Amino acid sequence: MNCSRKIRMVFTSPKTALPASEGPLTDILRGLRLDGVDYGRCELSEPWAVLFPAQKAARFHFIGRRGCWLFSPAGEWIELTPGDALLLPRGAEHVVASAPGIPAVPIESYTVEPLQDNVFNVSNGGHGPKILLFCGSMHFNLDGSHPLLGMMPDMMRAKELMAGEPGIPHLLQAMAGEITMNRAGSGGMLARLADVLAASIIRSWVENSGGDTRGWIAAIRDRDIGRVLAAIHLQPDRNWTVEALAREMGASRSAFAERFTAVVGETPARYVARIRMH
Repeated sequence: MNCSRKIRMVFTSPKTALPASEGPLTDILRGLRLDGVDYGRCELSEPWAVLFPAQKAARFHFIGRRGCWLFSPAGEWIELTPGDALLLPRGAEHVVASAPGIPAVPIESYTVEPLQDNVFNVSNGGHGPKILLFCGSMHFNLDGSHPLLGMMPDMMRAKELMAGEPGIPHLLQAMAGEITMNRAGSGGMLARLADVLAASIIRSWVENSGGDTRGWIAAIRDRDIGRVLAAIHLQPDRNWTVEALAREMGASRSAFAERFTAVVGETPARYVARIRMH
């Protein structure tokens, strides 16, 4: 599946806006965008196994009807049930199959027919019991050096993040309705729901990965240092001197530099230089 037309979902859009009072984490999330590249409504007859090769874009999967299995980037088979949704933020190679052990066929080898804009029907032409999947590729506006992307796990499962994101169950329910009813325009609706669900998964993971007491997530949660990091990532091309960053924090140059280095693990100048290089 490939289509040059993109759907842009921005965290600051009216439908997905975050409260302004939430601080640096909110500022970082406001600067994060997802560009939906293409999507597939997959109706596959058993037995089947699809290889999704590694790619720079994130991968998204929603299980609409019948269960299946995923061979994860960690090298284990994971059983998926209807209503499951997964995000692989770095696009790691994986297999989705009707059962473990079936030889996998690359996604490019399946029959693909245009459905709507950058949404396609994907099928294998078999006669066995059929599963419904909705899959997508999404670009983040983050390069490989961004700490947020590097710290994300290879795979995030929506059901494991629902406690921290009350909207996820409603999005899963809406996607289940759209994919099973297959009404006019459902392809576009599913694409937009997938965008919002992926954003919700990321937000829940960022806000609730409380076990990380060191590193970038801990730093961005620090009210003062977090404000500085948010400013750097929202305006990476600005001429950030140590003095300017200290003003963002409201501290003296020496006090700021000492605190920044202690919390982030590198000097302000080195951090800014690394971000500018990408």
